[in-house]
Amino acid sequence: MAAPTNTYTSAAAVGNREDLADVIYRISPTETPLLSLAERVSADNTLHEWQTQALATPADNAQAEGDDATADAAIPTVRLGNRTQIARKTARVSGTQQEVNTAGRKKELAYQVSLKALEMKRDMEFGLTQNNVSATAPRRSRGMVGWMDAANVDAGAGYVAPNYITNVAQTDGTQRAFTEAQLKNVAQKIYISGGNPNTLMLGPSQKQTFSTFLGNSTRFDEGEDKKVVAATDIYVTDFGALKAIPNRIQRPRDAFVIENEKVAVAYLRPIQKTPLAKTGDSDAVMILAEYCLENRAPLAHGGVLDLL
Repeated sequence: MAAPTNTYTSAAAVGNREDLADVIYRISPTETPLLSLAERVSADNTLHEWQTQALATPADNAQAEGDDATADAAIPTVRLGNRTQIARKTARVSGTQQEVNTAGRKKELAYQVSLKALEMKRDMEFGLTQNNVSATAPRRSRGMVGWMDAANVDAGAGYVAPNYITNVAQTDGTQRAFTEAQLKNVAQKIYISGGNPNTLMLGPSQKQTFSTFLGNSTRFDEGEDKKVVAATDIYVTDFGALKAIPNRIQRPRDAFVIENEKVAVAYLRPIQKTPLAKTGDSDAVMILAEYCLENRAPLAHGGVLDLL
């Protein structure tokens, strides 16, 4: 039915205000699991180094009464290191955009700076998990995938472990399905090597597969709450409990088994915001950090690798 003659409708009106919600909805995730988990420490140079110490293998130790003491062989430390990596994002906004009335934020530059800071942290997570070697031009920090030790991995056919001493990247193997037996194998290997891992970090699809691992448990349907529990967050191995943490940013083919206390992020320059010199009708802010992954004891960690 048509409106009566000369009815003034919104289609003809000129002065109606637009209806734009004063909220901005963001879908991109901002979690950075490894960056958040690792201890934060300081670096003093672009080559950040630390030492590991091994003990002699346990052996029969029964001595003759009155025997003279002789010196036992000393085991030297092993010196490890990583290069600091510079991560940077820059936000630039025109003078006009700074002054116009915007929806969902008060000032455009501050809003853009907050977005760039979130993006840079995601870039850092990418490097911490995916970089397989350290480099000098530009400097690049070796990530978890480049710290895997051959003694502590379960990988596909053809896999060759990286050499973090000589700075050689891994050779990926043939991908295969994730199984509970593989996880148990890596947990045992790490324990034999001396580690006490407590975190399993893995991609979304592998997390779903992990939730099908039953161990010795029985699943229950919580009927009163109308809720079916189909996820596993803690897996108790024969050598300790692992907390499963999904990570959208690491490679889907890698599942890292980590001892939290043996991994840190060392900052030569912590995350900082610096206003840049004005060169025209715009304002700019640079967000920067210089950091590297400090893998305090590579044998404390391991991985189920080459997963589909």
